Amino acid sequence: MAPHMNIRPATLADISALHAVIERAYRGDTARAGWTFESDLLSGPRTDAETLAAIVDSDADLLLVATDKSGAPLGCVQITDRGEGITYLGLLCIDPHLQAAGLGRRLIAEAEHQAILLFSASQMEMTVIDSRSELIAYYERRGYAATGEKRAFPIPLDPPLAMIVLAKSLAGAGDLG
Repeated sequence: MAPHMNIRPATLADISALHAVIERAYRGDTARAGWTFESDLLSGPRTDAETLAAIVDSDADLLLVATDKSGAPLGCVQITDRGEGITYLGLLCIDPHLQAAGLGRRLIAEAEHQAILLFSASQMEMTVIDSRSELIAYYERRGYAATGEKRAFPIPLDPPLAMIVLAKSLAGAGDLG
């Protein structure tokens, strides 16, 4: 049974604790407890408190935080209005010790729902490092498909990383039933 999880918009008061969850999920040895870590490909921080605060304060973004019964963050997901009915999904993470319990799926569903409500989105798009086949397969099981487009990784690396674009039609996704 999946642990209790409440999903709500993040506030500035959430940033410190949420930042720690994001770093545990993406970087360092603690990330290896889950299956979505990037530690073998990237080092250094995944994000910082200032970036998270800017997302929370932005009208074009929504950062959803998943919390347990006590209000402690379990994970998050960010959506960004790209205009013309397209919303971008990013920064999806669940604490590594809670991954594979269906929490990420619930966060994605809520992000899709909110994209429709807030941004009148008809399509959700995301980018995934092209070598992350298990993560790409996870998103494909959620209805996302490769568009054929590749984008450069936002940070110059040697060797360089490439991102593939995945997209999903949100027709009918607004009803969480």
